[in-house]
Amino acid sequence: MDKSEARKSRRNFLRLGLGAGALSIAGLAGAKIASNNDPVAEKGVKETIKVLTPDGKLVEVEKTSILPPKDIFIDRKEAQKGIPGRKFVMVIDLAKCKNARKCIDACQEGHKLPHDHEWIKLYLLKDSDQTAPYWFPKPCYHCDNPLCVSVCPVGATYKRSDGIVLVDTERCIGCKFCMTGCPYSARVFHWKKPEVSAEIENIPYSPETNVPPKEGTVGKCVFCPDKLRNNELPRCATACPMGVIYFGDMLEDTVTNGTETVRFSEIITSRGGYRHMEHLGTEPSVYYLPPTERQFPWERGYEGIPDSIKSRYDNIDIIKETFPKDSNPS
Repeated sequence: MDKSEARKSRRNFLRLGLGAGALSIAGLAGAKIASNNDPVAEKGVKETIKVLTPDGKLVEVEKTSILPPKDIFIDRKEAQKGIPGRKFVMVIDLAKCKNARKCIDACQEGHKLPHDHEWIKLYLLKDSDQTAPYWFPKPCYHCDNPLCVSVCPVGATYKRSDGIVLVDTERCIGCKFCMTGCPYSARVFHWKKPEVSAEIENIPYSPETNVPPKEGTVGKCVFCPDKLRNNELPRCATACPMGVIYFGDMLEDTVTNGTETVRFSEIITSRGGYRHMEHLGTEPSVYYLPPTERQFPWERGYEGIPDSIKSRYDNIDIIKETFPKDSNPS
């Protein structure tokens, strides 16, 4: 599979058994697709594509019969319910990360965030003075026992049936209790009015995207429920060029980074997966695979990033009971 095909397949994370309710693209490799200059197309042969049926069979259908995903607007009330029958989980492979920061860029673009307002943080950590550093992406952990929810005085932050924790900025009063209650520093505050176009500012608000952003409220990673409803991976997983981020459904025991689909229980067991600061009892929905047999030297994480970002890593943090002080001023 070439890189362009891999990028396409990342948009269809339910393609190998996760999407029991709809057709999903299995990949373009091997499908009979005719181009405009192809003599087959000139003879009237229709383009086809391989897909999986709801019962798991691989079939070939006309390409025109596959409709593009539609934007689904979920209002505030509906956003509290979650997607039925799902328990979403993320697995981050630290051996693959080289601080490409494409996950951050895609998140900010998709949620209309300013460049200094990062929902995903990338730390440079090491476990002791004797060990080598490694890059550590940190989204919101969407805990099963979220401290942020328990301290919110107005019910603006809540946990859904599918495991996703959201913030309703229409209810948020900006008290920041949830920020102090979160031991992972996963939340950021809109100190000023976000600079967005009039078109974005006037669209109906949904907690599933937190768009449009609102001054004086708290924001954080949302696991991209708007993408999940279209059987697509979250934006960060789709954008990562190294396949660092796996995402899927714990109930179906399956996660994928778009090019590789594995059993969640198997990869966690075989690779020594863990949850950060598990002793807190928050039960995060994000798991890490240790940075063993790394695919990149950690120094490559400095390539192609501006000096303002490089300066964040002047001092490599030895991992402690809590995360290092957040360098993001938001």
